[in-house]
Amino acid sequence: MMKRYIIIQLLTIVLISPLAAQANQQNLSREITLYNPYKPSLSIFKKRSFLPEINDTSRTRPDIKYDITIKPYSPEYSISPIKAASLVPDPLPKLYKSYLVMGLGNYITPLAELNISNERSKKGSAGFSVRHFSSNGKVKLDNSKRVFAGYMDNDASLFGKKFFRYNILEGSLDFSQKVRYAYGYDTAIIDYTADKKDIRLGYINTGASLSLGSLNLDSAKLSYDFDLDYHYFYNARYLDQHNIRFEGALSKSWKGFYAGSDMELDFTRLNDSLSGDMKYITSVSPYIKKNTSQWNFRLGLQMLLDKNMTDSPEFHIYPDVNFGFSIVPAYIGFFASLKGKLKKNSPACIIKDNPFIITDGSLFRLPNTDDALIFSTGLLGNNGIGGNYLISGSYSIINRMLFYSNFVYPDSVPDPMPGNLFIPMTDDAEVLNIHGEMNGQISDKLSYMVNADWYRYTLTENPYAWNKPDWDSRIGLKYNLRDKILAGVNITALGKRKLAASDYKASVFTGNTVFNEPVHVNINLSAEYRYTKILSFWMKLNNISFNRYYEWAYYPSQRFLCLLGFTYSL
Repeated sequence: MMKRYIIIQLLTIVLISPLAAQANQQNLSREITLYNPYKPSLSIFKKRSFLPEINDTSRTRPDIKYDITIKPYSPEYSISPIKAASLVPDPLPKLYKSYLVMGLGNYITPLAELNISNERSKKGSAGFSVRHFSSNGKVKLDNSKRVFAGYMDNDASLFGKKFFRYNILEGSLDFSQKVRYAYGYDTAIIDYTADKKDIRLGYINTGASLSLGSLNLDSAKLSYDFDLDYHYFYNARYLDQHNIRFEGALSKSWKGFYAGSDMELDFTRLNDSLSGDMKYITSVSPYIKKNTSQWNFRLGLQMLLDKNMTDSPEFHIYPDVNFGFSIVPAYIGFFASLKGKLKKNSPACIIKDNPFIITDGSLFRLPNTDDALIFSTGLLGNNGIGGNYLISGSYSIINRMLFYSNFVYPDSVPDPMPGNLFIPMTDDAEVLNIHGEMNGQISDKLSYMVNADWYRYTLTENPYAWNKPDWDSRIGLKYNLRDKILAGVNITALGKRKLAASDYKASVFTGNTVFNEPVHVNINLSAEYRYTKILSFWMKLNNISFNRYYEWAYYPSQRFLCLLGFTYSL
């Protein structure tokens, strides 16, 4: 009760106190001093608008029509001459007037070559070249005797050409000398000792040539090329011959095709001691061909007369037909051909194959080889790895195919034959050949080359194709570092071969001694360092083999050969 009373009293005091204070304030008087005139203002507040929104659903599309009047604009211009553009060719490499090669190897093997010619000229060129290469080494025969097996090659040529507006005239004077020593013989003959001068075989081939050819760039114009050659071949006294040969070719574009004909006249005059008759070959070979980007063909034939140590000439007709087309452009192409040819067995050609022919004049009386029919077909194109490839097969029918056999006749009283000279033999043959090759770039510095051949011979009289391997192959790699360092390696391999030595007693043929030659692998290495553009140093390592190689029966070849030298341009 008491608490309620106290609370009521306190509330009453609180309510009455403001009223008393207000009464006291009304009696107060104040003074107000104004420094600026009074400007009443209203505070800013956000106004709202409630305007009506009208959405019109109808649309009006104006239909506008207009016309364009075209009036050509002819600007004023003035013609001023333009200077003709000049085509600047790529800079040509500098040519030097001479080129010198010097080298020396084991077996006392010197090499020297010199070429001299003028620099580039629009009028013509002229030059001279000379080369010497020889060897003075000895080889060991099967009886352990060391015999002289040297050789020598000398070549010289003086040549020149003259440019005219529509043709070019060329000519040369040539000289070639080859010296060989018949060092191989049947070692079963124990009382035979070869004297160096008695086994020396020398050959000289000298002559001159003249040719005239057209310089037509338009295939619709008549193109021509005529060659005239004269050669004198000398082996020994009363063993020589004169030969003159003319070759010509005419061709022209005709109704979308390219037609032409080749011709040949070849006359050989032997020494009177060999034969009083003249040997000759005459032929004419018309053809027509056409090439496109997808296919090509050639139709032709050769009509030939061959008179060679016979009473009357032999007439031959050889086909000259080939056809090819592209299966996959640039990558796979097919070709097939049917051909024939006459291989001229001249002394100059024979000594490149075998320079040890018996010296009774047989070298000058060899019949020509008649390749009556050669059928071949295959594929070729780009191999896709930076090079090309070729795969082919051929079948040939050959008449008078040439082979060689050592002539062993020790009982001959005036001139015993120990087998160091060869007699030529001919036989009719059928030859099957499978060929493959591929080349290209492995990198910008390294390139490669591979080829291989497989042969099968079917002969009429002889049991074997003497000295002919049943297969051969070659692998080559070349390295080029910025034309500064050049190196290469070649690996060659020959399959098994059969060699023959014909035995005679009392002028009676007693049979052939057969020699079996195994597979032979040979390695050749080369390297060149080009010190400057005019001076370089080179090295060649040849005949690095794993077994002893016999080129012919009784003829072991020189083995490892190292040549060191330099080249210099003046």
